[in-house]
Amino acid sequence: MSRLEIVRGIGSRGDTRTRVRTVSALATARVMARTTGAFYVMGGVLGLLLTAIAPGTEGNRALVGCAAGVAVLLGVSLLIWGPRLPHSVHHGYVALATVLVTIAVHWFPNTVGAIGLSAFYAFIACDAAIFFAWQWVAAHVTFAVLLCLWVVPSRELPWWSGVISAGVAVGVGIVVGILTRMASDADIDMLTGLLNRRGFDRALSNAIAHAARTGQGLALVLVDLDRFQKINDHLGHRAGDAVLQRVGDTWSKVLAPDQQLARYGGDAFALLLPNTTEQAAILLTEQLRAAVTTGCSAGVTSWQPGESGSLLVSRADVGLYRAKQAGRNRTVLESSRQLPLAVELREAIDKGALDVHYQPIVSLSEDGAGQAVGVEALLRWSSSAQPDVTTEGLIRVAEEYDLIADLDELVLRRACADAARLQETFAQLDLTLNVNVSGLELAESDYADRVSGILNDTGWPADQLVLEVTESELAAESQTAIGNLSTLRERGVRIAIDDFGTGYSSLSRLATIPSDILKVDQSFVAAIRSDSPAPPLLGVIAALSRSLDLQVIAEGVETEYQAAVLTELGFALAQGYHYSDSHPVADLINDLNDQRGLVGAGVPEREFSSNGWIPMDASPELGAFGE
Repeated sequence: MSRLEIVRGIGSRGDTRTRVRTVSALATARVMARTTGAFYVMGGVLGLLLTAIAPGTEGNRALVGCAAGVAVLLGVSLLIWGPRLPHSVHHGYVALATVLVTIAVHWFPNTVGAIGLSAFYAFIACDAAIFFAWQWVAAHVTFAVLLCLWVVPSRELPWWSGVISAGVAVGVGIVVGILTRMASDADIDMLTGLLNRRGFDRALSNAIAHAARTGQGLALVLVDLDRFQKINDHLGHRAGDAVLQRVGDTWSKVLAPDQQLARYGGDAFALLLPNTTEQAAILLTEQLRAAVTTGCSAGVTSWQPGESGSLLVSRADVGLYRAKQAGRNRTVLESSRQLPLAVELREAIDKGALDVHYQPIVSLSEDGAGQAVGVEALLRWSSSAQPDVTTEGLIRVAEEYDLIADLDELVLRRACADAARLQETFAQLDLTLNVNVSGLELAESDYADRVSGILNDTGWPADQLVLEVTESELAAESQTAIGNLSTLRERGVRIAIDDFGTGYSSLSRLATIPSDILKVDQSFVAAIRSDSPAPPLLGVIAALSRSLDLQVIAEGVETEYQAAVLTELGFALAQGYHYSDSHPVADLINDLNDQRGLVGAGVPEREFSSNGWIPMDASPELGAFGE
């Protein structure tokens, strides 16, 4: 960091380090401008007053008056425009003040007044000591002392006559510098040497003021170390302190001088990024994650004109919360700017202008082959703002812009109502309804109650509802999410792990996560070809499901040959274009009526594209949930 010069001590035992600050926390553009400007105005006014009333004919009264007038004008300019000036410009102001004081001392009308004016060198030392690094303080004070020791004796005084004024300037510079840095230590975290929460809040306030004046961007990142409490619990607090110190040092080396890192509290860090976009902040966060071995979750946001610092922090904190709930070790953007896609999606949700289509799930057993036993609800929506948006992209936008709760509820409520209509038409079929759920929704404490409320409103039986959750969303292993799944199962709802085999599959996780059904990812089914043996892993999954008493649904069945192989391996349920594309509920009712509840006859011709087999009459609309 630019404000830290010496770092001593990450020892093997995690000793507390000492950091010597070279610049005080007061060295902000606004404070520098106001203080230096006030010194200039005060010195100029005093110079004009003394020049007007002092007796004597020595020197050059007019020149001293001009110097004092220039000082007043420079002081006023600093008070007005100083906050917009770069830090380096203030060095010029302090050096120029030294020159103006020297001119006034040398040309003042009488010697006594000249000696009095030499006291102004102490103002210069004071100003430099407050705002500049120690090496620059030494340079400015040395410059002032040399001029003082030269100019005072130039008034036909003994050579030592300027020593008192020079000594006062040196003493003031040292004392003021030490005191301001001691006061600034209240902004420093003693363990890591970074800014603490108080210091970061001060820096954030100054950065917002600067961004408001200059129109530059400002991004904020909140980062939390994943599972840090386990380090403290298992290895002790010394080990935890060492981790915090190592992370702080490593990240400080990655950052640019104007980027400020703080330990915001506990294992949370805050990062202030002036003149940075949200996307650039996300990329930097990924660099920080790659630089350390400890996993971390991050929330990113940016400042918009008129927003307060507390609002900015709270929005970044929402992003951090979503990152942790979505599986940890990731970055979530809580953008301050609504994307056109997000705005359009919000409007579509509010108006209910979203369609839900249904793809049948069929039986592979001998006595019910081809019989529809369930349907999966798939959201269909065509965006005019971003027609090529992917399924993952749409869900990510919904999650980032806090739309996922309303989107999930819309799909579930409409699917339950449509499924009730479908079941009423085909009373002989005991249909299940499969609906996808976001991992973020599972992490909400009231999710199970909201599902129950929708079931009560629509009349759909709980034991005929299957909620599908992908393995990656279960990676967080949140106690709230596990509790919601357990509560829903107790109420009759079944839980399916979607895309099984592509996420974080393990026997231990299957034993701990409440689940009833495995949906084998379509990539395994696609590997079934007539010119090669069936993938051995499919047989393992079939055997595993029987051992754990779990149903298995094979997704993405495209051919009769794939269906035959899956049947031979012992799979009981399947889903895919071989049987049917997804349809609105009215069309699906017609198809099932025509085929007496069977699925597979009259499948439309398909052409092959880079994305797989696509029905010739398929619409270009997007399936936001499911296949």
